[in-house]
Amino acid sequence: MKIYQKLYDTDIGYSFFNSKVAIVSFVIFLLIAFCSFFAELVSPYNPFDPINISLMDAFIPPVWSEGGDIRFILGTDQQGRDMLSTIIYGSRISLIVGFASIIFAMVLGVFLGVTSGYLGGKYEIIVMRLTDVQLTIPSILMALLVDGIARAIISKSMHDEMAIYVLIFAIGISEWPQFARVTRASTLVEKNKEYVAASKIIGLSGIYIMFKHILPNILRPVLVIATIGLALAIIAESTLSFLGVGVPPTTPSLGTLIRFGNNFLFSGEWWITFFPAIFLVVLALSINLLGDWMRDALNPKLKKR
Repeated sequence: MKIYQKLYDTDIGYSFFNSKVAIVSFVIFLLIAFCSFFAELVSPYNPFDPINISLMDAFIPPVWSEGGDIRFILGTDQQGRDMLSTIIYGSRISLIVGFASIIFAMVLGVFLGVTSGYLGGKYEIIVMRLTDVQLTIPSILMALLVDGIARAIISKSMHDEMAIYVLIFAIGISEWPQFARVTRASTLVEKNKEYVAASKIIGLSGIYIMFKHILPNILRPVLVIATIGLALAIIAESTLSFLGVGVPPTTPSLGTLIRFGNNFLFSGEWWITFFPAIFLVVLALSINLLGDWMRDALNPKLKKR
């Protein structure tokens, strides 16, 4: 109770506990994340254990449909795997790729944005021109380009082993310009303030000033971009996997599940692609709504308290 009261007394806590949308979105995201990372404990079956798979159970519809089976609430896929268990396991890969890629993009973009804004000169011009050029290229095309280069450089077997890392790098390298532009603009404002001038007078190094004093004061917009970017990264992973250039077919993710289910959509087995797609929409929507709430909560001009 004391922890709740302390959280409620803060501006962010007050905004959160008075926003039904934020609470519901956070609960949904937390539930999905918990089930994904503890899939072994939560899911009814391990869909990738041959003992739990039988081709005789293939194409069983959801339990409420004619021909449904109480053992498989959301039905089964073409291999006889439980759809609910497959979605839970598949969302783990999507979340891991989303989190890792957005962290990579944030670290790279914040570093380039803070340093270019503080140092200025030719370095700032080069970084900003690279940012402008990359922003003209859609993120999904940049990710496809990076994946294509990786496939050309390394062998197919090695690419399959490193597919997740390539995917993380491809999505991350396509998302960093947004972080760079925002942090650079905020750094330009902060570096002219008195506390930065005082830090220079007492002899602190530029690196210390940038990352010890300036960076903590510009994290609010970065966190908002990161939250919304997480949803975009998860959708990008699903899109690339759906196109067949993401994780290997043997690795479960929401994108690969939708891709395989799409092959049976017009033959009547709609649930194989429908439920993973709905799960992806709910996951991305909950993260986006959290990002919208965070943007309003961290904006001092919009505070109602």
